[in-house]
Amino acid sequence: MTARVRTGRFPASIYSDEAVFALERERLFSRSWQFLAHESEIARPGDFVVRRILDDAFIVTRDDRGAVHVLLNMCRHKGMQVCRAEAGSASTFRCPYHAWTYRNDGRLAGVPFHQEAYGGDAHLDKAAHGLLRPPHVASYRGLIFANLDPAAIPLEDALGDFRFFLDLYVHQSDGGIEVHGPQRWRIGCNWKIGAENFAGDSYHTPQTHASVVDIGLFREPKANKRKEGALYFAGGGGGTTYKIPPSDFEHGLAHVGYPPPMVASMRDAWTPAQQSLVGEAGFMVSAATIFPNLSFVHNWPKIADGDDVVPFISIRLWQPVSATETECWSWFAVDRNAPDSFKQASMKAYLMCFGTSGMFEQDDVENWTSITSASRGRLASTITLDTTMGMAAEADGTATKPAAWPAPGQAYVGYGEYNQRALLRMWADMLDTAP
Repeated sequence: MTARVRTGRFPASIYSDEAVFALERERLFSRSWQFLAHESEIARPGDFVVRRILDDAFIVTRDDRGAVHVLLNMCRHKGMQVCRAEAGSASTFRCPYHAWTYRNDGRLAGVPFHQEAYGGDAHLDKAAHGLLRPPHVASYRGLIFANLDPAAIPLEDALGDFRFFLDLYVHQSDGGIEVHGPQRWRIGCNWKIGAENFAGDSYHTPQTHASVVDIGLFREPKANKRKEGALYFAGGGGGTTYKIPPSDFEHGLAHVGYPPPMVASMRDAWTPAQQSLVGEAGFMVSAATIFPNLSFVHNWPKIADGDDVVPFISIRLWQPVSATETECWSWFAVDRNAPDSFKQASMKAYLMCFGTSGMFEQDDVENWTSITSASRGRLASTITLDTTMGMAAEADGTATKPAAWPAPGQAYVGYGEYNQRALLRMWADMLDTAP
């Protein structure tokens, strides 16, 4: 199966086979960096959210001194969940079964009848029975990740050159971003379909999303202008861009709706090469995916009559439930230092396009659920799917590259499934390697 994936032609069953999902559980999600939360979600001492990596639930908490901790939500006594709320503020977490109590830094603080039942610390050392932690926890620009593999490479190495592009979403000023949400819903589809779509499927836009152009949600008159953008892949992920009209850095950002104070902040925050991507090269980042299942969206619809547009950024996690079901977590992200009026307008732009009521969301989910459902059939599961678009041109060096590309990684202009193949090759590499 993985050998066929590397050829760009593979069985449809990778999108519905429970045996494949079992292998993903064992070899992929147990060893890849998984996004849990953003630091702005736990802004104050005592704040916490509960997140999961497949079936492992973690409390992401800020202790009384402001330090961030990621704690397995499982009592060290009988395994009960010690936190039953999804979010809140607490100085301690008390197991509802036998009342073992833990501080918000994970230390075991109280055991009922400690001396009488156990003989005190001599036989039950509280210091050795704190809540467990993942082998690795790291953050990048406020994004908190965990990895369950003791031998995992550092997070920044896993992100690699994709950090260049990630900064364009989450480092628009030295204040960083704040996030709101998440909205959550379940989709009857395989998690890989959404991850691949956001990594580089500009080919579907003229067909799937033609209606959002027809109703005037965007200033551009034709959805097929997506082919003018660049598809890029670098380090741990890849994505799509739009081609904006020739201009300079300031006018390029103003074209997609950023006000002057934010443009000035981006100039201060971004490197000359990052500025050049927008200014000289004329490419504005759109959707992207970090391997395996964390995606970003940047777009700029019209939210009122007229030609003015407002940009928004969304972060989303494709959280697997089974081979045929995915829980989508979607956050609205905005620069912390942005004007309040921009934050409100950007939130409206996000809600119009994505999230539970977003127009793009409805279009995409119809496709993804259909793919998953169809691939479950006995005959359909054996059908070979094709992601070879652009493969021959890539191999012989004739694929169109941007005239100017100041960013790292490979980049091509026009339609192609370069990024989907790159993502699936990384997936195959993980599945081929035993823990």
